[in-house]
Amino acid sequence: MTATRSSTTRAIAAWEATMTSHAIWMRIFGEQDVWEGLSPREYDVLYTLAKNARSATTTGPMRLNDLSRSVLLSQPALSRMVERLVTRGLVSRCADPADARASHLSLTPQGEALQRSVGKSHGTAVAQAMSGALSDDEIATLEALHLKLITHAQEEK
Repeated sequence: MTATRSSTTRAIAAWEATMTSHAIWMRIFGEQDVWEGLSPREYDVLYTLAKNARSATTTGPMRLNDLSRSVLLSQPALSRMVERLVTRGLVSRCADPADARASHLSLTPQGEALQRSVGKSHGTAVAQAMSGALSDDEIATLEALHLKLITHAQEEK
C-alpha cells in the first residue's frame, strides 16, 4: 500500500508542477508585447489552423470540432472566437460539402501573415524561455514525456 501511495503522490506532484509551470509561462508570454492586437487564445486558433494547413497528414481546412481538440476553449467559446476572427478577416469559413451542418475553417492571407508575424516573435520568446531554463537534452526529454502522455490520453478515449 505504501508503494501505491508514494507512486500516486509522485504522479500528483508531477501533474501539479506541469500545470503550475504552464500557468506561469502562459501569464509571462501573455504579458509580452508580441501579439499585434491578438489575444494569446486568438493566436492559438490561428496557429492551430496554420499548423494544420502545413501538416503532411491533413488535407485542407479544419472543422470546428477538430479545432476544438487542439485549443483550450469550450466549444461555445471557440465558436464565438472563430466568428470574431471571421469578422476581422483572419479566418474564412465555408460549407463542408460532405456535411451541411459543418463548416471548414482556414486562414485567410491576412490571417496567415499575422500568424507568421506573431509566431516569429512568440516562437523566439518560447525558445529563449525554454533554453534559459533547460539544456537541449532536458528539452528533448520534456518533449518526449509530453508526447508519451498525449499518446496515452488519445489511446484512453
